[in-house]
Amino acid sequence: MSETIETWFDQPLVFTIAARHVRGRLVRLGPVLNTIMAAHSYPPVAEKLLAEALVLTVLLGSTLKDEGGQLTLQAQTGGGPVELLVCDYKGGELRGYLKFDAEKLAEIGPDPTLFALFGEGFLAITFDQATTGERYQGIVPLEGSSIGDAAEHYFEQSEQIPSLIKLAARHDAEAGCVAGGLLVQHLPEGEVGRDRLHVRHDHPEWEHARTIAATLKDEELTDPATSLETLAWRLFHEDEVRVEAGVTVSRGCRCSVDYFAGVLAQFPDGERRDMADGDGKIVVDCAFCSRIFPIPLDEISGQH
Repeated sequence: MSETIETWFDQPLVFTIAARHVRGRLVRLGPVLNTIMAAHSYPPVAEKLLAEALVLTVLLGSTLKDEGGQLTLQAQTGGGPVELLVCDYKGGELRGYLKFDAEKLAEIGPDPTLFALFGEGFLAITFDQATTGERYQGIVPLEGSSIGDAAEHYFEQSEQIPSLIKLAARHDAEAGCVAGGLLVQHLPEGEVGRDRLHVRHDHPEWEHARTIAATLKDEELTDPATSLETLAWRLFHEDEVRVEAGVTVSRGCRCSVDYFAGVLAQFPDGERRDMADGDGKIVVDCAFCSRIFPIPLDEISGQH
């Protein structure tokens, strides 16, 4: 493994272990995570949930080979205090939003289960391919100890890819909110690079790699002083590990007056007038960045 690469924050590290037929990704979010969180005043439980979901979104979204493709992660409630969780990744741009009942969330304690957060909710993972226009979506129950467990069920059910996902988040006194994640997947011999794989779960090489990957601690994932290359080497130093830095992640809310005006232009004139306030403006609230956009009706009509 090259000693010259050092990956720390907001950039996934892609690695391959050919001898074990394994591929994976490591990522640690810091500055971009704090930029996203700064738009809202999330309590600690909500911050941790959203941080881990954003890490998962980067791990999955960075697997897209289509540069214009988009990965959307959506978790919806089945009666729990969290009503909606939405994250998406497109070309390195990341955004996320959490809607919840603050009173109910405060009642469930500092370390709730997925069921306590969502009830009998579900997780939808959607891959949109820009080049072909194809869309792949898998929906699985929100079961397990973390949203990463639910994503593992997605790969098992929808993709038939044995996978291990580890997510961790904490609040650091200096770095603010820090979250990290590991995705490890099995590639049967001769199948490297394929998007959809069908393999046996009892493959000895996979079981060995999975057991080793599972030893990675939450503190290591979120340690600002440890590079991602160091983590990969610690885990898999018995084998040759090939690493490559992925696309740097940035906050990517796509809201703007022009964007919203274009969306509103699709509505009939009468409906737009009903939406407008007494000053002749339609006020749009972007949930992702918590900004208000007052859009005059005459600017919307100019979008036609």
